[in-house]
This record gives sequence, C-alpha cells and structure tokens, in this order.
Amino acid sequence: MSLVKLTTMTAFGHNTTSDEAAEHYKGEIEGKTVVVTGATCGGIGAETVKSIAKNGASLVVFTVRNERALNDTTAKLNKEAPGARIKGVLLDLASFDSIHKAAAEIKSIASAQIDVLINNAGVMACPYNTTKDGFELQFGTNHLGHFLLTSLLKEKLFNSPTPRVVNLSSTATWAAPVLFDDINFTNEKETYVPWVAYGQSKTANILFTNELHDKFNKSNKLSAYSLHPGAIFTNLQRHIDPSPESLGLEKDYWGNPLFCPEVLKYLHPKPVPQGAATTIVAAFNTHIPSGSYLSDCQEENTFPKSYAKDKTNAKRLWDISQQFTKTEFA
Repeated sequence: MSLVKLTTMTAFGHNTTSDEAAEHYKGEIEGKTVVVTGATCGGIGAETVKSIAKNGASLVVFTVRNERALNDTTAKLNKEAPGARIKGVLLDLASFDSIHKAAAEIKSIASAQIDVLINNAGVMACPYNTTKDGFELQFGTNHLGHFLLTSLLKEKLFNSPTPRVVNLSSTATWAAPVLFDDINFTNEKETYVPWVAYGQSKTANILFTNELHDKFNKSNKLSAYSLHPGAIFTNLQRHIDPSPESLGLEKDYWGNPLFCPEVLKYLHPKPVPQGAATTIVAAFNTHIPSGSYLSDCQEENTFPKSYAKDKTNAKRLWDISQQFTKTEFA
C-alpha cells in the first residue's frame, strides 16, 4: 500500500520521501505561505521547497547565499514544480545586515502572512571562522542567524491563524551543550573543536524551539518543532572526512568517542528525498504536540540529552541571543 493513501502516518519512517509526506499532508499545505532557508540545489532545503510547492502551497519563498545558487535553484524548481509560485531571496545567515535585508524582502513578498518558517540552512564541522559580526561561525549561522530572522518575521507569522516554526537540528546535540562560558571559543587554537562547535549549535536549535513554544504557543498559537533529518550526504559535509578511521577519532565535549553506538543508530544514510521527509511532517502534521523533536518522521522522545531540554538553558540562550543580535524578541 502506498504511504500517501494511509489515513495515519504510522507507516512513515526512515524510507518515507518528502513527496510522499507532502502528498499525505496536501490538505494542510494548500493555500499556505512557507519560507525555507538554505535551498541550494542538491540539498534537503531545495527538496523541501519542491515537495511543498507541488502540493498546493500559495507561495514558497526560499533563500540561498549567492546569485548562482539563486538561479540554479529557481531553474530546477520551475522544472520540477511548473506553475507553482516560488520566489528566491539572497540571505547570508553569517551577516546580520544580510538577514535584515532578506527579512525586509521576504515581508514584502509575503505581504499578508507567513504560515510556516523552516529554518533549514546551516554549516557543519568547519574550520574555525567567525561571522561578519564576530561570532563563531557555526553558532552564529546555525542559531543566531535563524534567531534573528525568526524575530524579524514574527509579525508576519503571528498574522497566520496557525503559525509554525521548524528548526533543523541533529543528533550532533550529543556532542556538546551550549557552552555558555565560552560560546565563541575565544581561544580558538586551544579550545575549538569543529564537532563540538557544531553540537553546540544544534543543541541551541532545540533550546530555541522549546522556548518559542513556551513563549508563543498559548499567546499566539505558534507551534514549534525541531528535528534530526538523518545522515544525508550533501554539500553540508564538505569539511568532513567520512572514513571510519577519521570519524573514530572524533570526540565530544567531554572527550568521549563522538560516534558511539547511541549516536550511530540514528545515522543510517538516507538519500535527499528521504532526508527532507521529516521536515515536511514537522511543518504540516496536525497531531504531534508543539515543542516536539522528530526523527524518521516520528516524534522522538529518547534521544535529546537533558541539557537540550532544560528550561533554564533555553531561557538563558534566548536572553543571550537577544543581546548578541541586538533585538527584542518578545
């Protein structure tokens, strides 16, 4: 039996594709305005946009970092979803100035409301670098950039009767908590470890999701979800040596082997269409509670470490993020 003919999503899992999930949720997608960051060709962001656009969204706005990617993604989407209303916007999440400009453009395109914001873009395990505004690149891009963008789009989100924010996290939360005492690895040559920095940023994605739920679910009916998309081999992994020998040497924040059995069971490889499916479920499901973390298209209650679910950590991160981005998100 085809997954899309099921009346429930109990059969959704590791092998579900984004098109199957989107067809299942077609009734929820129709008429929606959706924003997706990080939609470069070949990645799960572009796949997410395609599946949503094909299934009746009123408008899908996607972001990429440069003109070439904008042209490539636009051409590919026009071919795969002919007739769909799709618009690309330039956005560099490592630049607050770029985020402000992109948010203004998105608000002018989505003139009435934004129903779903999917914070998909990111960088992974890269050498030490900083954003244009001086923050460690992975934390600055993966968390601060999306925090600021979401804040700037909040009024458009709140215009929707059912606003939703989806933050792509990862099992890499296992690698590190948010290092509040040294978020930016100020002594980078001594303290910076790419996977630890990535883990910190992915933990921040979950904490951000949980605080969004706590702050705005009751007052503004906003639903927020975080998720692990799976082990998908795209350009995101360009800084990684995937050999077992290399990965076996990687350590978490505490010096333990990073790719331990508890993590490896979540890292069975997926092709891109399967990698985007959990995003679709998070964006359009009608029964998984807001604030949930998903993996393989299902709610996942066992994986995130306690520090990624801690309310004190979530509030502390929120306050620091407001300070760093010079924005009041309330």
